Amino acid sequence: EEAGADVAMVDTAVKDGLSLVEMAEGFLKRRYIVVASGCSAMDLGRYRDEEGLTLYEKYPGDFDAGCLVNVGSCVANSHIVGATIKIASIFARRNLRGNFEEIADYILNRVGAVGVAWGAYSQKAASIATGVNMWGIPVILGPHGAKYRRQYLGRSDVDDDWYVYNARTGEKVYVGPAPEHLIVVAETKEECIVLTAKLCIRPNDTTKGRQIKLSHYIDLTRKYLGKEWPDDIDKLVRVEGDIPITFKEDLLRELKDRGWKPTEIPDPTLLPRLIREKK
Repeated sequence: EEAGADVAMVDTAVKDGLSLVEMAEGFLKRRYIVVASGCSAMDLGRYRDEEGLTLYEKYPGDFDAGCLVNVGSCVANSHIVGATIKIASIFARRNLRGNFEEIADYILNRVGAVGVAWGAYSQKAASIATGVNMWGIPVILGPHGAKYRRQYLGRSDVDDDWYVYNARTGEKVYVGPAPEHLIVVAETKEECIVLTAKLCIRPNDTTKGRQIKLSHYIDLTRKYLGKEWPDDIDKLVRVEGDIPITFKEDLLRELKDRGWKPTEIPDPTLLPRLIREKK
């Protein structure tokens, strides 16, 4: 089971809408699903390229790879969360009625969705971000988000924080910081773009899915941060099959220098009651 990466531009008013357009188009070109609502959705329609086209005219409006969806007003954010909930129902046949805990666990461990609230950050937007967090979806805030003095930050250097149950065996398995944070502030547009790619990574990624996500993460780190490798790359490669083919030789050498060892790819859950066979 694996869902594609999904970036949601949620309702925030942006003074410099061009930065939002650049972020959205960057992920559209990489075939992410980009979903927008409220002020962010309007800002994406305010800017035209050299040919006079907006992003809505350049990209299809389907909920599919490389497409841009405008779901409507700010309160239409519920449709974005609803899409992630339906993934659990459609792909995994999970019961939705009275089953909040299990669906949130499924989304956190399997659905590569990230919310981006870039620009002025109202109390309404803060409550939306918290609601999204309840379902296990990380949110990246712009610099104004720091004024609310609340972030839910993980620490990738503390290995004990990143263990989940393997639902197949009941054993605890290290899965790395995926996703590392639930609410995090990005100071610059460049930092936000790299964080977005990183926070789409999930413990249940297939090797092919992890290859694609790591390829974007490495490429964006080089382009926007000027680093050859992300600082936590050794914690996000589980087995050799996760390594993107274009980076294979160089990355294997880097991982060897960092003392990397392969880890198990589990059927991840944080809920003991979902373990099928306890040891």
